[in-house]
Amino acid sequence: MSIRLKLTLALSAIAATLLISSIISVLEYSRMSTYVSDLIAENIKSINASQKLAQLSNDYNLGILAVVGDETTSRLPDFDQDAFMNRCDSIRRSLTSVKMLPLADSVVYSYSAFMLTSLELQNVISSDFIDSRTWYFDRLQPRYNRLRRDIDNLSGAIYGDLQKNSLTFQRGFYRSIIPGIVAVSVGLLLVVMLLFFILTYYVNPLRKMLDGMENYRSYNKKYTYSFEGDDELSELNAGITELIGENQQMRSRVNALRDKLNAKPE
Repeated sequence: MSIRLKLTLALSAIAATLLISSIISVLEYSRMSTYVSDLIAENIKSINASQKLAQLSNDYNLGILAVVGDETTSRLPDFDQDAFMNRCDSIRRSLTSVKMLPLADSVVYSYSAFMLTSLELQNVISSDFIDSRTWYFDRLQPRYNRLRRDIDNLSGAIYGDLQKNSLTFQRGFYRSIIPGIVAVSVGLLLVVMLLFFILTYYVNPLRKMLDGMENYRSYNKKYTYSFEGDDELSELNAGITELIGENQQMRSRVNALRDKLNAKPE
């Protein structure tokens, strides 16, 4: 395996690890963000609807109280029952927890009891022996209080679910960046390993080859460095060993020939 191929494979492994982990992080965050964002949006929609229910019921109750205080008319104040029930149904459909369904049903039951009791107002006003204020505070007001309490309980449960979903979104964000953190950590580890690999198998052999060449050039020492391998660096070392060996043999022959020539009598 050549040096180019080894380095290419090592760097490709690092790049692939970082790329895959980045894709996983993006997909995980996108999935979690979309899911939790939808839940939070439904929670906010339910909270707005419950607040509108509270406002409608409060306005209707104040209207009845005004009629009771006036006693000159027995006409019930206007109340959009369809809008009230539509909002109740909307809340039921948007609830993200099955445990909150009984709370929504309690609102409907309390509303039904409150509305049925409020319809008694005409008979109460026209009656000579029923005090309208007593009827209001003894019969209607408790049912209105029950309705408001059920609406508040439902709103509180939705707020709690909103808080839970917000925490889930935060945890999902941290969970989605874990693959990125792992990828960076693995990438750094691979870089360190690649650096160690390059230093051990390429830089250090090159330095020893240079030291061997320097010893040959300065002190005419035999080049004896060798290492295992089958790449271009091993071929280069084999070529240097061969060239230096041939050069040393040639020097030896030249020196021997010079000594022979110098040894002839004049």
